[in-house]
Amino acid sequence: MAIEQLAATGPDVEVAIIGSGFSGLCAAIKLKQAGVDDFLILEKDAVFGGTWRVNHYPGAACDVPAFLYSFSFAQSGDWSRKFPRQQELLAYAERIVRDYGLAPYLRLDHGLETADYDEAKGWWRLRTKQGELTARNVVSATGPLSRAAAPALPGLERFEGRIFHSAQWDHGFDLRGKRVAVVGTGASAVQFVPEIAPLVQQLDIYQRTAPWVMPRPDRAIRPAERWLLCHCKPLLQLYRALTYVQLESRYLGFARFPQLMQLVEADSLRRLRRQLPHDAELRRKLTPSYKAGCKRLLLSNDYYRTLGRPNVEVITGGIAEVRARGVADNDGHERDVDAIIFATGFDVEHALGAVQVRGRGGRLLADAAQGGLAAYKGAAVEGFPNFYLILGPNTGLGHNSMIYMIESNVRYVVAAIQARRAAGLRALEVRPEVCRDYNAALQEKLGRTVWASGCRSWYLSSSGRNYALWPGFTFQYRRLTRRFDGAAYLQE
Repeated sequence: MAIEQLAATGPDVEVAIIGSGFSGLCAAIKLKQAGVDDFLILEKDAVFGGTWRVNHYPGAACDVPAFLYSFSFAQSGDWSRKFPRQQELLAYAERIVRDYGLAPYLRLDHGLETADYDEAKGWWRLRTKQGELTARNVVSATGPLSRAAAPALPGLERFEGRIFHSAQWDHGFDLRGKRVAVVGTGASAVQFVPEIAPLVQQLDIYQRTAPWVMPRPDRAIRPAERWLLCHCKPLLQLYRALTYVQLESRYLGFARFPQLMQLVEADSLRRLRRQLPHDAELRRKLTPSYKAGCKRLLLSNDYYRTLGRPNVEVITGGIAEVRARGVADNDGHERDVDAIIFATGFDVEHALGAVQVRGRGGRLLADAAQGGLAAYKGAAVEGFPNFYLILGPNTGLGHNSMIYMIESNVRYVVAAIQARRAAGLRALEVRPEVCRDYNAALQEKLGRTVWASGCRSWYLSSSGRNYALWPGFTFQYRRLTRRFDGAAYLQE
């Protein structure tokens, strides 16, 4: 259903939420519960669901246990596995939309193209694929993992085979008996490579840097356990709390006592030797040259073993160019392939993509984000009144569930929207000095963590600034966002 222009005397809606993943759905639910039901959820695609709709590659699964990777206000004991796969997570999102009555607020195929702040009126003018509307507040819930990134390899346009990204998996292409090149060895690769290796004739893995791989303690949830978790809420809450504490303790190794990561390294190398006992050269290729945790730790029980298959080869010399029927590496070898699959992650630094967001004075958000966007509490950006981020800069985690951070972030944003309404203000905008001081303190903390130990990762902007991760315990972020601090904002 297309958006139509409504009121001429005020904005069409109080809040426009951009994105229908877990962040957007959480924001919508909490707005409704706060008595703010004048909102819309704008989704660029024809189906809602966010990350777990987009990422449907073979083996796609969560690397956080299901009982923690779900909303605290919508806990479920009915999971088939400890680490659920994509289909179950998407089904959970669909259940959330149904149970909380969000369908009437969804506007599918309404991709945001521009957002301009009207200083005279104190609201935002939004242009979508289906029309225009105005909103007093904009909540950007697009998520950091929404824009697939692929390298501009020389000669790629000449390739005559099939090309796709793991986040845009081509299920219509039959991989059986094909020669396949996989570019990248990140989180998606360690999940789909073991799935496709038994199907293909030849699998070439182009690896730039070897990842640290840890075991995935996954298992099926037995029927008796599911029944108990579904019918005994205190037991479900206890299980969730124990899982939280277990994951939260990993922060100590990342930021407080980095020397603890040596235990992670020893365990990973021990598993590497055990799974590939007779191939010293391959083990050398798969041994990381940086401290564990500096880049994202990956979870898999069969990745190393898969790379030892006779039809799999790990290539570390880099890609010189792509040719019509194959890939040539920097060592001068060309390998014929029928398909190229990019497992190269997401462009986190430019997550909003081509959307032009203009704040006060026509300043582009893309310009403010040069070198890594800075925000106050991950939610508010200087120069962009009534504009809020969910999972904004420095709210990412390397150790626990992002759902916990989403709920904390959303609570703060909803409180800001409520505070503006209650005070009858046109606009709230974070004070420049407050935002600067906050981010200076964050960067000082980040400089003492394992993430600053010298590797190159997606946590860092092109200028080397860590704009992705939260440098503390997750409960510290929750405490920081438990109340809206109006004194930190310019009010008009």
